[in-house]
Amino acid sequence: MKQIYKVTYPTGKIYIGKDSIGSCRYFGSPNMDIVNADFASLPEATQKDYTVRKQILWESASCSEAELSAKEVELIREHRSNDPAVGYNRWPALPC
Repeated sequence: MKQIYKVTYPTGKIYIGKDSIGSCRYFGSPNMDIVNADFASLPEATQKDYTVRKQILWESASCSEAELSAKEVELIREHRSNDPAVGYNRWPALPC
């Protein structure tokens, strides 16, 4: 099952990604340097006890890889996860 998912970090920021096989263990590949820098600003108690949430936003058993990629971009834009104040996606770039 192909899926588009949203990961919410304890920083409150999100990451939207795609998964071509529907693995429950896959949480995407945001830039971990950016995630870690934000994480370091959290209270120490939060750094020691936190939850990362993964939500399936959309799935299909029959879509093509091109359709999956297009849906990912659509949902990144819809959720504004490519806005550094909102999320960890850095593509597609925000308009100037």
